[in-house]
Amino acid sequence: MAARQLRDKIIEGDCIEAMAKLPKGCADLVFADPPYNMQLGGELTRPDQSVVDGVDDEWDKFQDFAAYDQFTRAWLTEARRCLKDDGAIWVIGAYHNIFRVGAIMQDLGFWILNDIVWRKTNPMPNFKGTRFTNAHETLIWASKSKQSKYTFHYDALKMLNDDLQMRSDWTLPICTGAERLKNREGAKLHSTQKPEALLHRVVLATTRPGETVLDPFFGTGTTGAAAKRLGRHYIGIERDSAYADGARARIKKVTPAAAEDLMVTRSKKDEPRVPFGQIVEAGYVRPGDMLVSPDGRSKARVRADGSLAIGDVTGSIHRIGAHVANAPACNGWTFWHLEKRGQAPQSIDLFRREVRRQMAMGPGV
Repeated sequence: MAARQLRDKIIEGDCIEAMAKLPKGCADLVFADPPYNMQLGGELTRPDQSVVDGVDDEWDKFQDFAAYDQFTRAWLTEARRCLKDDGAIWVIGAYHNIFRVGAIMQDLGFWILNDIVWRKTNPMPNFKGTRFTNAHETLIWASKSKQSKYTFHYDALKMLNDDLQMRSDWTLPICTGAERLKNREGAKLHSTQKPEALLHRVVLATTRPGETVLDPFFGTGTTGAAAKRLGRHYIGIERDSAYADGARARIKKVTPAAAEDLMVTRSKKDEPRVPFGQIVEAGYVRPGDMLVSPDGRSKARVRADGSLAIGDVTGSIHRIGAHVANAPACNGWTFWHLEKRGQAPQSIDLFRREVRRQMAMGPGV
């Protein structure tokens, strides 16, 4: 089946077998929430002797570490085949499994970019008092290879974090309340359902609208819900029909954001380069015009080739800016202002923005 026909579908079955049938390079991103192999033994009780609803599902049980490693290597191998060359993968886990997973990822050729600590605002207490309260999980973010040109919306994440650089420790609550899917008896449908806020951040940060996210452990569809809401596609694989049915019903209720609302803050590195000479060619600044420094004390004459001159010193807007500021370097675009009689000085960066706007609109505009 073609990759386009698989978009926004949930495939019921074993993830390794299902991925082996997917087209090579069908996914831009993989998000995987595999079994943690928690190795729990016996019931866990609270101080009042009530039983804690922990993770005791059959899908989380493996015979030994060797069996878990074999399973991990198999699904990661198929996931890597499904990724495009410039794709990336996220794997979430806990201390029970994440170190084993990380080592296998490196063995298979993935290039680890970051490990993210998800700090839970409302973790389950350590009822026995024999260990530290386990208040976090770890996500590994890796590109398919060291050479992959992976997607990362740095400035969008900075905007998401109130203009502060997004750190590798994320503080988010666990999935509770109305977001938690329930079965007919009112119990949790899935014991390890992740909060959509976590997937929102992952998908927003490392994919573009219209791209496809593959989730081989789809569960109740958190990845699909986040992907649909953000204008991305998903391919989900889930072997439990109850989980798959819950995911379908959940995702059906999601309303995608409008295309104009999916635009994110772009990095300046992604913007096309515009030399100052192009500003001169376009007539925004003309040969003989005077540029003035921020303090108004220094002026430089514009020449026909886009260079500036102050006395016998000539050079680019950056070099002459550094000369005037007596600094090792200078961003001439933000330093220089165009001086015209009867008008307030205008930053020359305004002209660069206008040229970029016209470039984005394309020919014939």
